Amino acid sequence: MDAISFVLGEKTSCLRVKKLSELIHGAPIGAPVASRAHVTAIYCENETTEIHFTRIVAGSSSEYRIDGKPVSHNDYTSRLESLGINVKAKNFLVFQGAVESIAMKSPKERTALFEEISHSIDHKEEYERLKTEMMKAEEDTQFTYQKKKGIAAEKKEARLEKEEAEKYQRLKEDLATKQVHYYLFKLYHNEQDIENMTEELAEKNKELEKVCRKREKIEEEIKDKKKEHGKLQREFSKIEQQIREAEVELNKKRPTYIKAKERTTHMQKKLETARKSLKAAKKVNEAHEAEIKSLEDELAEVEKAQQDFEEQLAEESKSEGRDLTLQDSQVEEYNRLKEEAGKLSSRYLQELDSVNREQKSDQDRCDNEIRKKAEVESKIKQKRAELEENVRRLEKLTEYIRTSETGLAELRGQEKDIGEEVQEAKKRVADINEELESILNELGDAKVDKHEDSRRRKKAEIVDHFKRLFPGVYDRLVNMCQPIHKRYNVAITKVLGKNMEAIVVDTERTGRSCIQYLKEQMLEAETFLPLDYIDAKPLKERLRNIHQPKNVKLLYDVLQYDPPAIKRAVLYATNNALVCETAEDANKVAYELGDNKRYDAVALDGTYYQKNGFISGGSTDLAKRARRWDEKALHNLKYRKEKLTEELKEMMKKTRKESDLTTIQSQIRGLETRLKYSITDKENTEKRVIAGLEREIAALERELDTFEPKISDLEERMKDRESRIQDVKESMNTVEDRVFADFCRSIGVENIRQYEERELRATQERDKRRLEFENQKNRIINRLEYERSKDTHENVKKWTKTVEDDEKELEKLKKAETTQMQLIDDEMQNLERLKTSKINKKAEVDKLEESTSEIRKRLAAAQKDITSAQKQVTALETRLEQKRADRHSLFQTCKLEDIRIPMIEGSMDDIDHTTSSQQDDMDISDVSGSQSTQRIYEKEAKIKIDYTDLSEDLRELDSNEDIKKEGDRLFKEINDMLSLLRRIQAPNMKAMEKLDGVKERLKETDTEFENARKRAKKSKQTFEKVKRERYDKFMKCFDHVSNRIDEIYKALTNNQSAQAFLGPENPEEPYLEGLNYNCVAPGKRFQPMSNLSGGEKTVAALALLFAVHSYQPAPFFVLDEIDAALDNTNIGKVARFIREQTETSFQCIVISLKEEFYGHADSLVGIVPDPGECTISRVLTWDLTKYPE
Repeated sequence: MDAISFVLGEKTSCLRVKKLSELIHGAPIGAPVASRAHVTAIYCENETTEIHFTRIVAGSSSEYRIDGKPVSHNDYTSRLESLGINVKAKNFLVFQGAVESIAMKSPKERTALFEEISHSIDHKEEYERLKTEMMKAEEDTQFTYQKKKGIAAEKKEARLEKEEAEKYQRLKEDLATKQVHYYLFKLYHNEQDIENMTEELAEKNKELEKVCRKREKIEEEIKDKKKEHGKLQREFSKIEQQIREAEVELNKKRPTYIKAKERTTHMQKKLETARKSLKAAKKVNEAHEAEIKSLEDELAEVEKAQQDFEEQLAEESKSEGRDLTLQDSQVEEYNRLKEEAGKLSSRYLQELDSVNREQKSDQDRCDNEIRKKAEVESKIKQKRAELEENVRRLEKLTEYIRTSETGLAELRGQEKDIGEEVQEAKKRVADINEELESILNELGDAKVDKHEDSRRRKKAEIVDHFKRLFPGVYDRLVNMCQPIHKRYNVAITKVLGKNMEAIVVDTERTGRSCIQYLKEQMLEAETFLPLDYIDAKPLKERLRNIHQPKNVKLLYDVLQYDPPAIKRAVLYATNNALVCETAEDANKVAYELGDNKRYDAVALDGTYYQKNGFISGGSTDLAKRARRWDEKALHNLKYRKEKLTEELKEMMKKTRKESDLTTIQSQIRGLETRLKYSITDKENTEKRVIAGLEREIAALERELDTFEPKISDLEERMKDRESRIQDVKESMNTVEDRVFADFCRSIGVENIRQYEERELRATQERDKRRLEFENQKNRIINRLEYERSKDTHENVKKWTKTVEDDEKELEKLKKAETTQMQLIDDEMQNLERLKTSKINKKAEVDKLEESTSEIRKRLAAAQKDITSAQKQVTALETRLEQKRADRHSLFQTCKLEDIRIPMIEGSMDDIDHTTSSQQDDMDISDVSGSQSTQRIYEKEAKIKIDYTDLSEDLRELDSNEDIKKEGDRLFKEINDMLSLLRRIQAPNMKAMEKLDGVKERLKETDTEFENARKRAKKSKQTFEKVKRERYDKFMKCFDHVSNRIDEIYKALTNNQSAQAFLGPENPEEPYLEGLNYNCVAPGKRFQPMSNLSGGEKTVAALALLFAVHSYQPAPFFVLDEIDAALDNTNIGKVARFIREQTETSFQCIVISLKEEFYGHADSLVGIVPDPGECTISRVLTWDLTKYPE
């Protein structure tokens, strides 16, 4: 079907593809994809003549050929139409599924189909064009006719107007005379007022200049004072900066001083300890030296005693008197006798020697034990001295540990206090900074508000001027209203909007006068609320009774105002708006209150729901504007900021103690280390050194206790042995007495022992004494050597050097501490000096400010005088301008109303044509407009009026009351005449000219009417001709189809009771409306086409198709699966009808999948795939004419 549609010239939109290139299918094996495709239809006119219709697609374009020759699309379709193939009507081609849609076409669509088939559509454009021209011509004719009637009426009216105009002209001339007289009166007295005011204004300006000069002098003084104040303020700021720098420098130096002081204190403690150690060492050394001295003195005494003993012996020898010296022979005799006695007493002598040896041995052992005892006693004394020294050292360590622990506790307490203080200060600094940031943000808003306040003050001056100049001015609405509670500030600000700053005036005239003043002074635009002009809606009392949502109030009720006279302005601004707690409540009140009405509702946060559907939310700008209701916010914010700034300075000073905290922590670590070492040293001294010394002393004392028993035992034995020695000696003496008897007598002694005792005893005593002296000397020398071996002086020297070094270091540290203290003192003195300088400078600033304040008071007084003078000048200028404006208005009125004022100089052309209402519409900020007004006034001032016609009585009026009274009288006369003229209804003064014009126009209209009538007749004839042609073509087709359709439908259903009929909706012009198609199925009643079954619709559609095809039959008919909705019975009926028609009328090609249908065909054509490397369609044909039915 696509191929048949394509080759017959169908558009791409009517095919089942989006673009022509999609029609190209497949490619030859081993070859690239094809970019071209073509379809050729061969039409056989007879057995010998064939026409080849070819359409080629190449890419996205197509080419048309007839018998191989390229032709255009129009030629191609024209040739097909000549063969009865109408592509647009599609009366030869029925697509799959399109049968039912044909039956269900709308009447308009059926009309379009019939127009295509009948070719009546060819006349459609010309029909519509001619119809339009005809209607226009008829309208022109009617219009011309009405115009002719109107002009005839005007002609009659013009005659009456001519008569009235003559009467009206006489009255108007009298009025003009009165008006000239009235305006001359007004202008004369206006000029007199202007002259008087000009003179008075000149005097006031002189006074103003005098006061201004006085103010300028005061301003110069203030300027000088400001310079001086600025200089002092800079010096004051510089001093404050220096104070801050000095405080920072002082805070930097304090830790250094504290560290130096700590070092000095530590060194002092160390020096005191060294001095105590030196004192102890000196004490030990002095005791040691005293011991040595006592030993040396004892040695000297022993030596002196020995010397005295020797001298005594010498003296005794001299004092004996008898010389016992023996001669040599006597000595020899003595020796011989001694030898003999020795021989005789050898036994006793041996025993005596043996006993003496034992005695001497015991004596040596005794002396040794005594020496050992002395050494042990010396060791005990030495160890006790060491023990005492270590005990003193332990006491020092204990005291140092105690003081260190106390100092450590103090430092930890300081660390805790300072740490907590620093942390609290830091936390507070963070809190203060956050609060300050918030306050600064609010202050930023407040500054904006302050700037706006400055603008308001300027605007307030404007309002003051208005109040002085125009009595009907009240004030700005915001200045006369106040919310009952600050919670309503935002809501009220939102609703009032621009009316918040509007100026309330009594009348519209007052408002216009204020606008004129703003323009002349080149001031900003203002909004005015005239109480007699604004549309103030009455208060709706029922809105006060809203209970749900809660707390809903009229905005009018939460707003206080004064004076009561502005009630209309408040009602106008609030406009019955309602204020609610939340935005949800406002939304509900505005749109869902339940009474099917809408209201304006605003929430406390500024969300505004308007009854027209607009919704606007609150904003930051709205909150700023709402602060207009609270003037104290700026002062409170500033006070809070100053307080927080001072507190921040104090907290910053506390945070700077963090350096002190670091120093204290360093001191704590050092002290803890020293305390740790001291505790270790104390424990070592207490547990090891002192305990060891105590153990050694106890051992030595135990050893000392062992010497006494030994010495006592030896002395007892020696005493017993001494008795034995005496016995032996007596035995020996007896032997000697016998041997030496003769010898003794010879030498004169009793016995030899007398000689020996006297000589030997003295010798023995001498030897004994000498031995004792030697023993004592040896003992003393040994002790002396031992004591001297103990170098206590070195310890003294060591501690002396330590003390000297510590004293030097202490002196150095004291100097450093003094230097740091001096630096701190210098900084503190500098700080005090700067603070004193600050106080003095502050006093100077305050004094200067007081002086400036006095000058400012003088300036304010001068300014007040100037303001007063300016007000007077402004009032005069305003009155003068008003008079000039009045004069200008009088001139304008005269010019606009064409009142000819007699003039000596100038003319009416010199008067500006701009009206006051036009000036009101001008932009008030237009500077050129004001300058233009001044030029107009100057130009009009040059006009000199001739007051000759004005009577002396009217000129000589003095009082304003008389002038006003006379002016009102003249004005009343003019108004009376105007009233009379208005009652007469002013006629057309050009009635004669109008009458002539009407006659001429009537003639022209007659001609125009005749021409229009002729054009309308011609247009109607042409239109009727085209209409007839279109109607004939359409009805020819329609009549044929409507006559054939019933017959075809009966044949298709094979039932004569079946009916099918077509009917036009517009019988006169059926192509303008639709065509109705209805069928009555066999055995059924009439019902709409949409209620028929699918098969019935298909049969009805086929009946219509075959009927249409019968009007201008195409050579062939292609039907694609028209039997889809048919049962076998209906398929047989349709197939039988088609077979009958193909025998006489046309060739029919049916695409079907049902055996019942293609069983009635003459031949079958099958399309099957041919298996291979790619799918290729293969065509099978079968001729059925060879076989019987």
